[in-house]
Amino acid sequence: MRNVNMKTLLATTVTVTAMLSATVQAETKPAVIFDMGGKFDKSFNQSAYEGAERFKEATGGEYDSFEITNEGQREQAQRKLAQRGGSPVVAIGFAQMGPLEKTAKDFPDTNFVIIDGVVDLPNVRSVVFREHEGSFLVGALAALKSETAAVGFIGGMDIPLIRRFGCGYAQGAKHVNADVKVTQNMTGSTPDAWNNPTKGGELTKAQIDSGVDVIYAAAGGTGVGVYQAAKDAGKLAIGVDSNQNYLQPGSMLTSMVKRVDVAVEQAFNDAKAGEFETGLQSLGLAEGGVDWALDEYNRDLVTPEMEAKINEIKAGIVDGSITVHDYMSDSTCPVE
Repeated sequence: MRNVNMKTLLATTVTVTAMLSATVQAETKPAVIFDMGGKFDKSFNQSAYEGAERFKEATGGEYDSFEITNEGQREQAQRKLAQRGGSPVVAIGFAQMGPLEKTAKDFPDTNFVIIDGVVDLPNVRSVVFREHEGSFLVGALAALKSETAAVGFIGGMDIPLIRRFGCGYAQGAKHVNADVKVTQNMTGSTPDAWNNPTKGGELTKAQIDSGVDVIYAAAGGTGVGVYQAAKDAGKLAIGVDSNQNYLQPGSMLTSMVKRVDVAVEQAFNDAKAGEFETGLQSLGLAEGGVDWALDEYNRDLVTPEMEAKINEIKAGIVDGSITVHDYMSDSTCPVE
């Protein structure tokens, strides 16, 4: 009789433990850490914010968040959210890679996501985008639209990732017009380059003075200054990351959409469903990770012939008949 009671007690204990574990898992709150520029930068961070908000609206679930305002806060924020029981903790931006290498090792039972970087640890999902593919498309559209055969690119912080945008853009422009002139400038070499609309406007004016009439910005909040200066001069601009066509209707030719929002929402949903997987995810045109934006704000700027050409090029990149050089794999650009 005693053995039967012990078996019953053990079975009950296992059941209760499982129930408690399931409860803890169900109550786990995801979290996101926005990088410099803030969650309302109208670009990269805001896209992540919109994905988190969609998760919240669709599921009723809450999430924690933190906005980085100085370089020293990244590791502190990661640890703080992990200590609170957040999982997954989504770190936005390549600059969070270094801190996450340490944090993820110290919290092996917490799942993390790094956007725009790779951390090779068993509890980290690394999400990277093939920005050069989407930039190729908007570069082609810029060259098709340009009346001066001169297009421009303004990057934020001068890093290989942003050079990848610029190189893809130049390749796309040259693909449709081998004689097009492509002018490129970087805003700076420090994180302040992501949030300097005044400098963005100055660089835009200088490019316009040299004959450029379509300018692509991959510069975070700095892009706001680019778009305003282009509009003031009667020229066209191209947005990045989020669909920014609405910011200056009538003067935004398109936006190179980078679906950071989808990556964040998917990570949250996977965790909620108990289906979270770690490892590397590379998202390009074929996966819907990048694209170009066509909507009511730029419809009048894009002719049916232009639209057909860009979609033809897109199909070529997806099926492999058009190859786009990746600056990140070889730090040269074949058309510069």
